[in-house]
Amino acid sequence: MTAWICPTCGIQYPPSAEPPSRCRICDEDRQYVRRGGQTWTSLAAMLAAGHRNEFQDVEPGLTAIATEPRFAIGQRALLVKAPGGNVLWDCIALLDDATLARVRALGGLAAIAISHPHYYTTMVEWAEAFGANVYLHEDDREWAVRTSPRVVFWSGERLALGDGLTLARLGGHFAGAAVLHWAAGAGGRGALLTGDTIQCVPHRDWVSFMYSYPNLTPLPAWEVRRIAAAAAQFAYDRLYGAFGGVIETGARQAVARSAERYIAAVSRPEPGPTGA
Repeated sequence: MTAWICPTCGIQYPPSAEPPSRCRICDEDRQYVRRGGQTWTSLAAMLAAGHRNEFQDVEPGLTAIATEPRFAIGQRALLVKAPGGNVLWDCIALLDDATLARVRALGGLAAIAISHPHYYTTMVEWAEAFGANVYLHEDDREWAVRTSPRVVFWSGERLALGDGLTLARLGGHFAGAAVLHWAAGAGGRGALLTGDTIQCVPHRDWVSFMYSYPNLTPLPAWEVRRIAAAAAQFAYDRLYGAFGGVIETGARQAVARSAERYIAAVSRPEPGPTGA
């Protein structure tokens, strides 16, 4: 029996003799099925293909973990060190002996929190390996194709994980799309870990918001206004995105400014007739 993994989105399905006929995540309009059709892989096949995880200390108390060569969507996970136990923010598919050893050397994991379904990946493998619970928002329960007693669905707008770590539902990209506020981040000025609920873009003074990134589907103005208002309730100076992007300072102002620009762009009225 193999726990099949979709190589396009990275989601892992329950063990079965044959792979599923389709990937529910990729069949949905925020994602896509590759032009060659649905294919499948596994953790063993990923290792055989030479995939490995690389670790990078990005600031005191925060370590990024990313798979090379790039796999599926290509997001990174962020390990936040905390006195009461480390928290893994978002998840990546590859979990091997080297990763197990490195994470244990960092103090293991007390909890795993994931922003939205595109990053659920092999969350059950990680949870069971470290004896940690996985926290997913209740609004995205339908997308959890592989569950476990360690998968905890939380509801409402916030969930305190302890040690100044707070999950907040912002919605937008998915109904339950969340961010993690780390009060001790950025030297005590606060950091917001956003996945792509709030997306870092090449220009480091701006962020963006989308319903679908690969299919370039925008969100309505009212949704972006609500996301910005929810993010503004937290004190933070730095923002970490899913793909290596970071706004080092002034991130709270950048999110507010970006939301205003976005709303103005999608709300621009149709010009009137020209000429006499």
